[in-house]
Amino acid sequence: MFLSAAPADASTQGAVVELHLDGVVDPFVANYLSSAISDANDSGAAAVLILIDTPGGLDSSMRQINQAILGSHVPVIGYVYPSGARAASAGTFIMMACPYAAMAPGTEIGAAHPVGVSGVIEQEKVTEDAVAYIRSLAERYGRDADWAESAVRNSVSVSAEEALQLPVIDTLASSVPQLLEKADGQTVKVANNEHVTISTAGAPIESESMNVGASILHSLFSPDLAFIFFYLGIGLLVVELLHPGISVPGILGVLFLVVSFISFGELPVQIAGVALLIASAVSFLLELKHPGIGAPAVVGTITLVLGGLLLFNRSEGAGVSLWVIVPVAVLMVLFFATVVRAAMTARHLPRERENARLIGTEGVVTRTLKPDGSVLVASESWSATTTSGTIPKGTPVRVTGMEGLRLIVEPATHAAPEMPAPREGSST
Repeated sequence: MFLSAAPADASTQGAVVELHLDGVVDPFVANYLSSAISDANDSGAAAVLILIDTPGGLDSSMRQINQAILGSHVPVIGYVYPSGARAASAGTFIMMACPYAAMAPGTEIGAAHPVGVSGVIEQEKVTEDAVAYIRSLAERYGRDADWAESAVRNSVSVSAEEALQLPVIDTLASSVPQLLEKADGQTVKVANNEHVTISTAGAPIESESMNVGASILHSLFSPDLAFIFFYLGIGLLVVELLHPGISVPGILGVLFLVVSFISFGELPVQIAGVALLIASAVSFLLELKHPGIGAPAVVGTITLVLGGLLLFNRSEGAGVSLWVIVPVAVLMVLFFATVVRAAMTARHLPRERENARLIGTEGVVTRTLKPDGSVLVASESWSATTTSGTIPKGTPVRVTGMEGLRLIVEPATHAAPEMPAPREGSST
């Protein structure tokens, strides 16, 4: 296995360079593929083989990849593999740009309708531009341009067998060795409209992978992680709101939300799903005003699950797994029912230091204590009680203890009859 960080060793004369397009088409995978194709041209590789399984991604990244493919003098073979894989959305455009295109049985291609961040279809001019682009790619290699257009306009998809009949691809192959055997001897169009004959029979295969750092960042952009990051970001921001100020939860919450929205920009996200997730967080917050697990918690759980299911357009090949949604729902119920509730309670409790500061402090009765009332202590109004009988409004009192947020007081003159004298002396 070779790393893209070492291009000098990435391929040798006459080798087939094997690349992988797995997951979202993002800047990391675009840089990896375009750099590897350039290296293959420099080293005189026999061919570049791209194994494809993608739900789509950024238009800009897709075009970067296609520019590298169309500018390559080494033939690029696009292969939707293994069975169960798909070349959806941006993946369809990339397959159409490959001089030689193949699919494994049990795979599919299509659903290339442009999708925006909000999950709604982009403006008509964007669609028309995509149609013109994919038709030009199909016509370049004599493939079915009408089907390519319908994949953009109507999000149609076809199986590998249907794609071969149209034709959208050049061959079916169950494995990489079988594909290279079928491709050997085929003449294809490469850069500058030159025609070259693919020579892959007996050629060694050298697999070039994405470097470790880019691979980690690329792996973050998936439907499941986008869902987890979005809700984790909301949860951390809730913690930050409970404890205002610049802190680790707030910073991490913002970072998680930024990553999730970047993923939303690369995937067919639906605004209804985002709205449901936000509604679920609001419901859990409302639950904090009620003892135990009540109606808001139930609503929050239901909207969280529905939001996860509707977050992405599954017809576009992207969706959050139930194995992710259910654990997140359970954890969020526990989080809001325990951690957040405890934080809310703690927020309203006085600190021990403040308790110690108030005990012994003098104040004045603002509402007659009979024995309960209110007093003004340390410039704040407090609920108070006394064991000294009725204390009229305006009477000086001293704090002798606390019960939660309630002060226990007694008349100041009873606790320290000598105290009025220093006050009179200080005023002269």
